[in-house]
Amino acid sequence: MNFTRRNLMAGAGAVAASTLLARAAGAQSFAFTPNQRYPDPAVQILDPSFGKYRLYSSTVEQVATGMRWAEGPAYFPEGGYLLFSDIPNNRIMKFDEKTGQTSVFRANANYANGNARDRQGRLVTCEHSVTRRITRTEKDGKITVLADKFEGKRLNAPNDIVVKSDDSIWFTDPLFGINGEWEGKKEKAEQATTNVYRIAKDGKISAVLTDLVNPNGLAFSPDEKKLYVVEWKGTPNRSIWSYNVGDDGALSGKTKLIDAADQGSLDGFRVDRDGNLWCGWGSNGALQSEPTDVGGRRVFQLRGKSEDLDGVMVFNPEGKPLAFIKLPERCANLCFGGPKNNRLYMASSHSVYALYVEAHGAV
Repeated sequence: MNFTRRNLMAGAGAVAASTLLARAAGAQSFAFTPNQRYPDPAVQILDPSFGKYRLYSSTVEQVATGMRWAEGPAYFPEGGYLLFSDIPNNRIMKFDEKTGQTSVFRANANYANGNARDRQGRLVTCEHSVTRRITRTEKDGKITVLADKFEGKRLNAPNDIVVKSDDSIWFTDPLFGINGEWEGKKEKAEQATTNVYRIAKDGKISAVLTDLVNPNGLAFSPDEKKLYVVEWKGTPNRSIWSYNVGDDGALSGKTKLIDAADQGSLDGFRVDRDGNLWCGWGSNGALQSEPTDVGGRRVFQLRGKSEDLDGVMVFNPEGKPLAFIKLPERCANLCFGGPKNNRLYMASSHSVYALYVEAHGAV
């Protein structure tokens, strides 16, 4: 970018707009300075094979700030914008690539969490509290309810969502949105298990997985023959499980692909065209077994330092770590976007960060 007066004013305007949004919602904005040097040291290569995905002259950028907990990014190429959730503030946000401005796309969003773009370019959303349902926003702005019950009982708290090429919609249904008052309304679960569901093209809903404890992020391999699902309450660590996908949507061959050891915390993730998994990462909040002295107080500290864990981990299709993208905030979820589908958008706590890479989203 040439640092013209127009560019500087546009950048300042975007920061000012984010600050105003944050103040309106009672959230916080955080300053961020991109690294001046190339290659960006925030992109840490753990295996030489990742070298082909790193753009030498690309750096991590902060494109929006002022959220309380940013989640569920979904990119819409037709309009050149990103939608993402700010769950505690109960709103869906919109980042416009052309203007660099962030605005409120939908207030009172029923504590929306995961979002996705379906094959017709419509928004599908996990409303993970209060309404506890899956909705689709039509091109005219009307909202269609796709699922809110299974076998006559209310869903738990729909979390993350993906759309397959056959137009079936797959989503996870853990308990987070009804466990407390921070990300919604505390309510009693009606489902006996925390499931992964499939909504067929004809609207029929089926539970394709019922044995995972609080399933979270999910995604398909590029050929859609594999489904990957995060188990939030995995033992001993959060994990990504891999399943074979049958023509009828049935799953088989459960295999642990990734174990989030070293105090890491898996959340949302996406897959590129080569089958690599780009995973939101951060501290899992686990405490050390014994307290340490901090200023005269006996404090139970985290087992791993957040500043060493916050960012994005990249794994190859066999689960081997390839790279770590270091961020100043914990990354909950991410997606690929941009005109060439090679811009990684990372929803990270109070902010959204972006990085151009030599990889492209599989969907």
